[in-house]
Amino acid sequence: MKIIAVGRNYIDHAKELNNPVPEKPVIFLKPDTAVLKDNKDFYYPEFSKDIHFEVEIVLRVCNEGKHVAKKFAHRYYDAIGLGIDFTARDLQSELKSKGLPWELAKAFDHSAVVGNMILKENFKDLHSLTFSLQKNDVEVQLGNSKDMIFDFDSLITFVSQYITLRKGDLIFTGTPAGVGPIEIGDKLEGFLEGKSIFTCQIK
Repeated sequence: MKIIAVGRNYIDHAKELNNPVPEKPVIFLKPDTAVLKDNKDFYYPEFSKDIHFEVEIVLRVCNEGKHVAKKFAHRYYDAIGLGIDFTARDLQSELKSKGLPWELAKAFDHSAVVGNMILKENFKDLHSLTFSLQKNDVEVQLGNSKDMIFDFDSLITFVSQYITLRKGDLIFTGTPAGVGPIEIGDKLEGFLEGKSIFTCQIK
C-alpha cells in the first residue's frame, strides 16, 4: 500500500503559501509507515518545531490500474475518507530553499492521519463534498471538493500515467486554505459532510 498525495490542489491554499497555481497536479508519495489510523495519538517529532495540519479528502483505490482513461476513472476508487497530511514546515522550507526534495518534511512516520472510509455510493454528489477540521473544537479549515483544481477522476487519470495504482492505495487529494501549526495538547477532529471521521490528540 502506498499513499499518493497531491499538493496545491486548491487555489486559496497555493496562494497562502505563496506558491504558483499548478497547471498539472503536484504529486508526492508517503510510505505505508506514515499511516496513523484508529484515532491514535500523534507524537510530535524531535526534528521539527513547526508541524502543520493539512486536512484532505482521501480516496481508497479498489482496482489495479495503469493509463486509466478519465471516463473509467470512477471505477478505480470505491470509498471516500478524510485525513491529515502533517507537514514539517520548517524542514520543508529549508529543503525547498536548497532545491532539494522535501519528502523528509512530508513522509515521516505517522504523518498521514487516515480516518474512517465511507463507500462512495453513500454520498449524493462527489463533486460537492464539504469537509472541515477543528482544532480544540474551533473550526480552522473548511473546504469543498467542488473547489479542487483537479477533481478526483482527473487525479486518477494523471497519476496512473506514471504510477500503477493498486488496490488499497490511498490518494490524499489536497488541502484547502487555513493550514496552521499544532502544539502538544491540541485535539484535531475532521468532519466530512457533517460527520466526524477522525480525532487525533497531539502528544
